[in-house]
Amino acid sequence: MAEIINLNRARKARAKASAKTEADANRARFGRTKAEKQIEAADRKRVERTLDESKRD
Repeated sequence: MAEIINLNRARKARAKASAKTEADANRARFGRTKAEKQIEAADRKRVERTLDESKRD
């Protein structure tokens, strides 16, 4: 015979696994500190400034 499973437990386990994968994706997308964001913004400004300075009129 097949193994008896509790459907509520199976449903909750599936939902928990789904939430975990979604949380991992969100951590990768949004999980940067304020300092990291400021460093990246400063880098972008520096690159933009160097490009603007090297443009010919």
